[in-house]
Amino acid sequence: MGNQTSVAEFLLLGLSRNPKICLLLFGLFSGAYIITLVGNTVILLLIWLDSRLHTPMYFFLSHLACVDICYTSSTVPQMLDNLRSPNKPIPLAGCLIQMYVFLALATTECFLLAVMAYDRYVAICHPLRYTFLMNKQVCINLAMATWTSGLLLPVAHAVLTWQLPFCGPNVIDHFFCEMPALLKLVCADTEVIEKVTSVGCIFTLLMPISFIMMTYIRILASILKMQSAQGQHKAFSTCASHVTVVVLFYGSAIFMYMRPESSHSPGQDKMISLFYSIVIPLFNPIIYSLKNKDIQISFKKEIGGR
Repeated sequence: MGNQTSVAEFLLLGLSRNPKICLLLFGLFSGAYIITLVGNTVILLLIWLDSRLHTPMYFFLSHLACVDICYTSSTVPQMLDNLRSPNKPIPLAGCLIQMYVFLALATTECFLLAVMAYDRYVAICHPLRYTFLMNKQVCINLAMATWTSGLLLPVAHAVLTWQLPFCGPNVIDHFFCEMPALLKLVCADTEVIEKVTSVGCIFTLLMPISFIMMTYIRILASILKMQSAQGQHKAFSTCASHVTVVVLFYGSAIFMYMRPESSHSPGQDKMISLFYSIVIPLFNPIIYSLKNKDIQISFKKEIGGR
């Protein structure tokens, strides 16, 4: 299909058109965005400054913090601008770029969480070979693979969406250019891109979460075989933060992208999108700080001085 686009720009309906509610939401989400940036930046700095955190687990955690900073920055500034100036249009090209960047970063996080699960599997199930199996080069290769896969896999979605005709209306009932909301405005058959999306969900959601579940089954079996209660507690504590993040992220993403189209509603979709684009990046540094003694010790050390 050729590019038959007749709509050159879109209006994002956003979360509300009530000026008072918009002002309240602007303050709320501005604060959440600042906390997200500060929290993830603090984790990055602590891992960089403290040599005790120069391990594979924290290496991947630093990448997760970086992804979350970029991930939330791909949607929240647009949402805040929309709350401040509700009638400001976004060009078609800008909308498609935002959709691609969001999908790319979300895909990167999917694979990164799977890599972090593998790291915990090797650490607990093969502790004597951990240093060899998770050496510096392996960690770099795994990180590069997650970023490369994340950047490449959504290209097909972006290219196919660019070729679809948007003939009006030009109002997107969302607070950013998310693919399901954008496709509702297409005046052509979207069967091909829907099939591509289904295949993409298998690669980016079902396969990684299946891998994560398999690794944690093996991890749980290894922990239960441990003779020391202290060793069991330590093993559980090193996995608790990651499991919490996995449940929050994959749960919301699967519910958003893999439930039947008939069950979608604009209000529900926006609430789910708020959860995984704002709440989860906000909670990730908090979860890892509260459940990780190494991060807490490093933070106290840096604040108190060396």
